Amino acid sequence: MIKYLFGIVVLLCVSCGNKEDVLLPKSDTTIVKEVFDLSPIYIFFRVNGKDTLAEVNRKNSIITTNWILNIDKRLPLRLVIPEVMKLQKRKREEKEHRNELALNYYSYADSIGKNLAFIPFTQVYYKLEKPKKGLVVFFSKDGKIIVNNEVVPKKDLQKFINNANTDSKEILYCFDKNSSYGSYIQNKVFIHSVELKNVVSKEYVY
Repeated sequence: MIKYLFGIVVLLCVSCGNKEDVLLPKSDTTIVKEVFDLSPIYIFFRVNGKDTLAEVNRKNSIITTNWILNIDKRLPLRLVIPEVMKLQKRKREEKEHRNELALNYYSYADSIGKNLAFIPFTQVYYKLEKPKKGLVVFFSKDGKIIVNNEVVPKKDLQKFINNANTDSKEILYCFDKNSSYGSYIQNKVFIHSVELKNVVSKEYVY
């Protein structure tokens, strides 16, 4: 396993054209296994004194291609998501060379299948605030899932929401801004396995 993960890090370093490492998140499921016609974008973990920084390298990004975001799992969401929003905005606002078929993906390592995997997020619109209405599914920093202020075991989430006594028709996924990007990707993979209707294309980070 160590050898396998190291191999992925080396692949990223070669793709980036330098000797810097990106420690990818890990999960046990592959959502998308292959992406073609892609541009790699990297967000590195940096430390300056007592401060943690997210450094973006997008020099190889081409608007008309699929973008693969390789982001260090140690970074907190409060640093990652604002940078992701900037990248999304740049691609969405492109007019002259826009390619409607070009998607955005996060990369991660499938520890079971032993392959590099991807999860799409093209249609996700991030909000750096707490939602004012809707059925809130909040993923906390300590690994708890809280649905409208009630802690729900992961295995019971779908059943709980299906049986929820609420007038809301919107399910809003929310994340603790201080949780790691690594845990965020694990939660995203889990969310993909939950069959829920009326999920809005927004994610809240606060």
